[in-house]
Amino acid sequence: MLTELIETLAAAHSLTEQDYQVLIDLRTPEAAAELAGRATTLRRSIYGDAIYTRGLIEISNFCKNDCLYCGIRRSNHACQRYRLNGEEIVSCADEGYVLGFRTFVLQGGEDPYFTDERLCAIVSEIKARHPDCAITLSMGERSRESFQRLHDAGADRYLLRHETADRAHYEKLHPQEMSFDNRMRCLHDLREIGYQVGCGFMVGSPYQTSAELARDLKFIEEFKPDMCGIGPFISHKDTPFRDKPPGTLELTLYLLSIIRLIHPPVLLPATTALGTIHPLGREKGIQAGANVVMPNLSPVSVRKKYMLYDNKICTGEESAQCRSCLAGRMASIGCTLAVDRGDIRRRP
Repeated sequence: MLTELIETLAAAHSLTEQDYQVLIDLRTPEAAAELAGRATTLRRSIYGDAIYTRGLIEISNFCKNDCLYCGIRRSNHACQRYRLNGEEIVSCADEGYVLGFRTFVLQGGEDPYFTDERLCAIVSEIKARHPDCAITLSMGERSRESFQRLHDAGADRYLLRHETADRAHYEKLHPQEMSFDNRMRCLHDLREIGYQVGCGFMVGSPYQTSAELARDLKFIEEFKPDMCGIGPFISHKDTPFRDKPPGTLELTLYLLSIIRLIHPPVLLPATTALGTIHPLGREKGIQAGANVVMPNLSPVSVRKKYMLYDNKICTGEESAQCRSCLAGRMASIGCTLAVDRGDIRRRP
């Protein structure tokens, strides 16, 4: 049965929600190997052996939200808060450009300090200095008007992980004042405005079932995001989920392969979280079908403060060290880091 489902998925890039659940529930090491082989072949047919880098700049760990899984939630009074100013953010991008980055990801908590005026000014300045680069924002939920202003200022992409496509599960992970409907509204607004849009979910988050993961896969099939970031849930010691077990490397890799087969051109990161739960996690992610890595360009002085989960890797490396290390890691599995914006490609 698994063989038939894999054949159908590879040919049609679609399964029913129920079949996605069967694919998850009945998975075997042999099925994982088959999916990974097909996923990497498909990735190479579109992108070759190029792996795209995004220079990650973590601009603030202030957040107005209180998500139960997140280390920078507003109720975590042990969190050492920081906020980069516009000059510091632009300086990180300047340094990244010299190192070969052609996409910058400005990521932060939902920090009210970063008004449209402030954020637009930063985006415009980076774009003016580096017009051949793409700017990605990952700043949480905002109004449609805000998304439009930021796009007009030069933002090309927006990452907003949906976390789960199941309403009831969403409500178990977030406080009452946060809304599943608003999260989905944001994703559709971003698409309509013209952004390259990224979504994604946690693997193994508390209370998650295979039926909910199947719903995530069906959502990705239907929404067809330009980017999709998935990674294992890892707990943080200062959150209500501190004692919850982490998501597994095995299931995360399995789902990466399935997502590549669902949406062949998708830009699919091998996340820092994967590298945190296994020393070769990012390499294994690439070998399962991923084609993006996101080295950290944030000032070393603040990296340990942007701690969404415990034991995050690469908190002490300089940006040049980080890129050099990743280049070596990718070369070890026959891939190269591209000096390229790394836009989504349609199949030839």
